[in-house]
Amino acid sequence: MANPDHRLSRLLRIGQIVPSSNTTMETEIPAMLRAREQHFPERFTFHSSRMRMQKVSAEELAAMNKEGLRCAAELADARVDLMSTACLVAIMAQGLGYHRQVEEDFKRVAAENGARSKVMTSAGALIYGLKKLGAKKISLMAPYMRPLTDKVAAYIENEGIEVLDRISFEIPDNLEVGRRDPMRLLDEVKRLKIANADAVVLSVCVQLQSLPAIQAAEKMLGVPVTSTSVCTVRNMLDLLELEPRVPNCGALLA
Repeated sequence: MANPDHRLSRLLRIGQIVPSSNTTMETEIPAMLRAREQHFPERFTFHSSRMRMQKVSAEELAAMNKEGLRCAAELADARVDLMSTACLVAIMAQGLGYHRQVEEDFKRVAAENGARSKVMTSAGALIYGLKKLGAKKISLMAPYMRPLTDKVAAYIENEGIEVLDRISFEIPDNLEVGRRDPMRLLDEVKRLKIANADAVVLSVCVQLQSLPAIQAAEKMLGVPVTSTSVCTVRNMLDLLELEPRVPNCGALLA
């Protein structure tokens, strides 16, 4: 039920460190948290700092990562309550467990700039969300070229979650990824092998839109369905110690 008394609302600032060509995380994350506002008193504002990246290649991802600390400092200046990266593959491509190093670096930069921001990464959020679902075995879909998808799968498996199957759409242009109709995923997921899977990641990439298809895919497949964006919101709400519920976003936010 919506809370009519906005005087009781708590205002929270959400900061995201976003690839310059990403057009999805600044739409899907606010969409979920705005939907939550219809049922809970907390209110959110959204703030971004951007890192240059056009093509999803190993070289551009490595170069982009170097800008992350500058972005963290900028968001610290805004005194955001929480800051998160909005690119999964940039972190997972740098080596197993790398999200922990990034999070430690962000904590340091926030503190050095006088902020008490909670910090997280979308890469760490995917692992966190899958473990919250109790998923030991998953199948996933990604827009990346196959070698990058393989790196993502290896990263996830290093965290103790087996990847049973994966589909790579092999789209190098990040803008093209963001323009895809998310409802296409409902047909494409039918090619994914999900026997014995505890969960399906409809979009492992935060640029590949999936939010409108999450609930329908979960109903169709009969297993929990999530995405890195959904996992990011779950991690955000838990770090902010808020009720982790958003309507029509799958089991993780049910």
